[in-house]
Amino acid sequence: MSHLNELKIKLFMDGADVASMREIAARHPFVKGFTTNPSLMRKSGVADYYAFAREALVIAGDLPISFEVFSDDFEEMEREARVIASWGPNAFVKIPITNTQGISSCPLIERLAADAIKINVTAILSPKQVEETVLALCSATPAIISVFAGRVADTGRDPMPLMRECVALLKAKPQAELLWASPRELLNIFQADDAGCHIITITPDLIAKLNLVDKNLEEYSLETVQMFYRDACAAGLKL
Repeated sequence: MSHLNELKIKLFMDGADVASMREIAARHPFVKGFTTNPSLMRKSGVADYYAFAREALVIAGDLPISFEVFSDDFEEMEREARVIASWGPNAFVKIPITNTQGISSCPLIERLAADAIKINVTAILSPKQVEETVLALCSATPAIISVFAGRVADTGRDPMPLMRECVALLKAKPQAELLWASPRELLNIFQADDAGCHIITITPDLIAKLNLVDKNLEEYSLETVQMFYRDACAAGLKL
């Protein structure tokens, strides 16, 4: 994994399964933080937010970890954000860039950042949204700007020019870091690093593939042929 060791970008695990979080924290020192969201929590069967957060915070130790608000009402969203922020100095509050009605969260982001609350602004897909977020942030308060480059790619667009533009926009707020969210493959790690992103999230499935970095392609080809042969035999296929 020589190329991996040369990267400047930080890798954050994205997930809400505490068993996976604990294993990855123990076995993979290159993971420098954690992110969660309500969809991942639902997938992992989380029913008690407080209990999950307490366990996740212990696993994270001093590493940054993001927890998301779930209200659609900005007043209640702010209350939830302040509760999450009270969980520890490494807790970042994930605030979606808009509510479900498409109303901007920037006024709330501005209030929270002014009170030194660390924010992870999420569900961003355009440079315009990044520009609006940067204006709302406080220069002295650390923040993460999560741009869903994987979803941008899902629309048939190349996310690289967009992410480079977002990196340039963040220069106005040096305490803010750009996060490449929703990666689809290991190549995205190297693309995000090349674009100048500060952080990329990776799922446990992608973490399990990190041993493929720099793998000999002829060797990988042979392993693929062997896999097809084993599966054909196991399936009992005949002509």
